[in-house]
Amino acid sequence: MIVSAQQLPSDIFWNNLSEQCGKAFIGEVLEAPADDDFRNQELVMHVFSCDEEIINIPFSVGEDRSRTWILTKIGDRIQLKHDHRNEDGSEDEVTMYGGTSSNTGLSNLQTFPADQGTADLIPAAASNIWWIEVEPDEYFTYNLRRIGTDRYFSIRFSFDNETETPLPAWGWE
Repeated sequence: MIVSAQQLPSDIFWNNLSEQCGKAFIGEVLEAPADDDFRNQELVMHVFSCDEEIINIPFSVGEDRSRTWILTKIGDRIQLKHDHRNEDGSEDEVTMYGGTSSNTGLSNLQTFPADQGTADLIPAAASNIWWIEVEPDEYFTYNLRRIGTDRYFSIRFSFDNETETPLPAWGWE
């Protein structure tokens, strides 16, 4: 099947995620390491801002508002970066790691292999692959697998589980 430039899977994915802009959702851990500190915390993602090039999604774990997922359109690809901040808003020592999709993906799934900047910043994460699933009107799932290890992390936010807009992520006030 030939897909026109207007209907690229990455564009459909982007548009489906953008439909949730301004909304916040409570999530749940689907899979995580046994020593994970997310399981007993409230997980909230907020599709904070959306435009044609950038979607910012703060992700809170309990009172910790240090994380924001930044998705950026680069041509027909999508880049995922993890912006980590300290409580005073300053950048964490480990921030802006992630990767860019290697192809246009699927309309409901985009994958992000670790880029060179990530490998330089976090050598153990050189084999990371992240993927995000957006099933329209159903859910958003964030996943991480570290290839060659047992490390696997998955959290899901049901679009039926909308919540109040959380406080801004640290550094995003």
